[in-house]
Formats: sequence, structure tokens, C-alpha cells
Amino acid sequence: MALSKKDQDLIDAATKAIASRYRNDWQEVGAALRTRDGRVVVGVNLDAYVGRGAVCAEAVAIGTALTAEGDKGIETIVAVRHPKPGEPGGVAVVSPCGACRELIHDYDAGARVIVPNGKEPAVTTIGELLPNKYRRGMT
Repeated sequence: MALSKKDQDLIDAATKAIASRYRNDWQEVGAALRTRDGRVVVGVNLDAYVGRGAVCAEAVAIGTALTAEGDKGIETIVAVRHPKPGEPGGVAVVSPCGACRELIHDYDAGARVIVPNGKEPAVTTIGELLPNKYRRGMT
């Protein structure tokens, strides 16, 4: 799917979040999500000395949305990565990691996800990114 103006606004919100909070080797990824009731919520990744303690930007955004207003569902979500000093290029859309794909699907199986697609990002669904999703108690 092609990007809409609302999708580009979401990319801009994620970009603004990481551009204003970037810290080399600490905060490199920003995320923004639009809830089904229209709110835009942002988050940045929380890195840690112990990798297992790190939290992805998408998870921070989902947690912030849930904490602020309760579960309203995820209409669309995007993550962007800030380049390291001296690295070529600018802030760019990145795909959610496997754990984030699971988390997004758990909180809204119908969520739209903005992903890299050559020169221009594209929109897909979380179901397309995570086919045959594991579900507890299902055979």
C-alpha cells in the first residue's frame, strides 16, 4: 500500500522523537503509533548494558499508549533509526524486529505497519509480517 498523509505524519512524529532524544549507543530508534481513536503516541528505545534489559521503541510506544488512555488498539505503527555519527544517510524507516512483530500482533492483529520498501516506505499489515502467529491455547 502507498503512504497516506497520515502515514507520513506518523513517520515525521517518530523522526522528531528520535532526532530530539538521540544518544549514540543508547537511543537510536524512535517509534510512533496511531491508536484506533486517533491519538499519536511516540517512544524511543531504551538500551541497557545488559542486552536482555533493552526495550524496543515500539514496545515503549505501545506501553505509553496503554498507560495514558488504556487499550484503544493500534491503527498504524512505524519505527525509524537514527544513523550513528559519521554514518551516511539520515533517519530512515526500519522493520520491527521479531519480538516487536509478536507484541504488535498481540495488541492488535489488524495493525498496519509502515516498513522500508526500497526508496519509499510502504504499508503492510502485521499479519503479513508475521504469518501463522503463535497463539496460546490454540492447536
